[in-house]
Formats: sequence, structure tokens, C-alpha cells
Amino acid sequence: MDHPDEPTAEIALTLNGEPTRARVPLRQSLVDWLRHGQGLTGSHVGCEHGVCGACHVQVDGRVVRGCLMLAVQADGTRVETIEGATETGRIRALQDAFFNRAALQCGFCTPGMLLQAAELLAANPAPSRAEIREALSGNYCRCTGYHAIVDAVEAAAAALRA
Repeated sequence: MDHPDEPTAEIALTLNGEPTRARVPLRQSLVDWLRHGQGLTGSHVGCEHGVCGACHVQVDGRVVRGCLMLAVQADGTRVETIEGATETGRIRALQDAFFNRAALQCGFCTPGMLLQAAELLAANPAPSRAEIREALSGNYCRCTGYHAIVDAVEAAAAALRA
């Protein structure tokens, strides 16, 4: 919750392709600002220690842990959330593969998994199963397990190459 005497700063960034300005508390994490200040609730707050991957967002084209980055650090950057990646269709093959391979259950980890997998496939369109596992090693899933997720990423990679 914001406190009236808490120091704030003005930030300007591109959020999901749209120029955005906001006044943010200096100590507010990027993921909290996205969720509570912008209503973009696709990225989740999990461990708040940077180990679970639920808070992933892209900043200037790289996946970052939104719980470890302050909103003020996003000033002047391009931020893309799972909502933005979905709207552009950039992750459609991954979303389809996750659905078709039953690679999601509760969905809490799924946005982070999708963004991390998309970053992998952009850099390596034909990753091995070991490379997929390594790329996703910073994302925890407590429901689905990792076999179906790795299968889905492998299937999406094949679909994107076809």
C-alpha cells in the first residue's frame, strides 16, 4: 500500500507498446507496480526472492525478475508483460503447445514459463531438451511438472520452424 509520505519518482517508459508515465514509490518492485498500478496481473508475485520465475517480464527484450527490479529502474525502458506478448501474438505457438500438451494446470507459473521459453526460442529455434530444461531452470512449477512443459516448448519450436 502506498503511504503519503513515501518518496516517489516520475517514470516514463514504453509498456506493451504504449508510452506510459507514472509516479511510483521509490521502493516499489516492478511487478507490484505492474499489478497494482497498471492492472496487469499476468505476472505473479511468488517468492519475492527472485527464485521462482512467476514475476517474469521483459525489459528491453530480456526476461527479468520483476520482483527484484524496482519500478523506478524501468524508467526509459521498453517493458513487455505476458499481456503484451499475448496481444501481439508473439507467443501464440507456445500458448497453443502448452494447451495441447497439457503443460499447465493452475497457471500461476505459466506466464513466466511462456516468456522465458519465448526468449529461448528467439535465441535458439531448435533447442535440445537439455537446453529447454536449462532455460526454464529458474521457473518453479508445483502442479504440472516439467515433462509436459519441456514437451510443449519442443513442440512450439518445431511448429515455429515449420
